[in-house]
Amino acid sequence: MIAPDAHHTINEWIKKYSDIFFTYINNRVPDKTAAKDILQETFIAAWKNSSSFKKEAGEKTWLFSILKNKLADHYRTQARLMTDFIDTGYFFDEADHWTPQAGPKHWDDAASSLNKKEFYVVLDQCKTKLSMLQQLTFTMKYIDEQETDFICKVLQITTSNYWVIIHRCKLQLRNCLEKNWFLNDTK
Repeated sequence: MIAPDAHHTINEWIKKYSDIFFTYINNRVPDKTAAKDILQETFIAAWKNSSSFKKEAGEKTWLFSILKNKLADHYRTQARLMTDFIDTGYFFDEADHWTPQAGPKHWDDAASSLNKKEFYVVLDQCKTKLSMLQQLTFTMKYIDEQETDFICKVLQITTSNYWVIIHRCKLQLRNCLEKNWFLNDTK
């Protein structure tokens, strides 16, 4: 049952938390429309369950836990839609050795690049070249810092599949960063 003052409360929550929650979601979901949908679903779920909010935790903490559940639901849904993997033939030969065109190259002064805003723009562009399943896995692992078991459960993938996905993400991101940042003379 919805509390009598829930309409007033939901409007306050939207005013107070929409921007910060949207930024959080948008950093984890590459599609702005999907990010807006997740935000909306978060507030709808909070509104529907407002009578169960016992104020044992702060409202922001309570809303944030709903948000994280909605994100996990999104990841789960996206994972069910994904079955795509990249062809690793570019990276490895039949003996699983690096191919000449894909072997690691030396990155001059890589550590200093991590402090440049432009680097993160290029990294974000490179992430968009990953498949949706790879983006979800990468985001959950390296941005949300989730545990492997949790990621596998949410995305409904095996542990070995998870490691293959992570490995392929790293390969693709390395390749893209080399072409667009580290070995690019215009940076």
